[in-house]
Amino acid sequence: MAQEALLKVNSIDVFHGSFQALWNISLEVRKGEMLALIGANTSGKSTLLDTISGLNHPAGGSIQFEGRNITNLDPYKIVDAGITQIPEGRRIFPDMSVLSNLIMGSYTPRARSKREENLKKVYRHFPILLKRKNQVAKTLSGGEQQMLVIGRGLMSEPKLMMIDEMSLGLAPIIINEIFRTLKEIRDTGLTIIFVEQNVRKSIQEADRAYILENGRVSLCGTSQELCEEEKVRKAYFGI
Repeated sequence: MAQEALLKVNSIDVFHGSFQALWNISLEVRKGEMLALIGANTSGKSTLLDTISGLNHPAGGSIQFEGRNITNLDPYKIVDAGITQIPEGRRIFPDMSVLSNLIMGSYTPRARSKREENLKKVYRHFPILLKRKNQVAKTLSGGEQQMLVIGRGLMSEPKLMMIDEMSLGLAPIIINEIFRTLKEIRDTGLTIIFVEQNVRKSIQEADRAYILENGRVSLCGTSQELCEEEKVRKAYFGI
């Protein structure tokens, strides 16, 4: 795996009004890895993803992507730079077809030029979406809807994909299938950050992980290192 940093978050502070949500957060995402963000609800995981995506702007610190400062860019410019976010809650366009939902992911000029090529990639990774391409999106199962929003994210021609609470409400067999597909996608060169409520699963599937507590990074390391960390074993594994 390449060790070059794709994304660097440098000592950012983020506020929601007068409430400080993130405190001096720093992290590094390396090209070609799957990185997990772990933490309880309100620990700051979603706020961090939203800040990288440009939906929030930090009060201090900076964010660099491929060596470029993206700290205060608008969200559409960050998408065009190669970062896509899959939000929590499978936000599909419910009354549009599967195909139309996918096409909505390719609205930037760079992505439009590769629309047909990327559609083929999506169908290769998620064959069920090809079978269901003319079906209204709201009639898909929960697992199929999650595949659809990941596929829509792939249509933006990303270099970094961020997925928030991917397995929420899904059966374990579907979660395993999606993780298997994400590893296939990662192996094509895409870098992935994911937020996952199942800590065991996160550590099992990720190359590395950051643990957030109360808006701060409390631990980071490889999956093996975190499995051996006493604090993690007690807090998350009960041993």
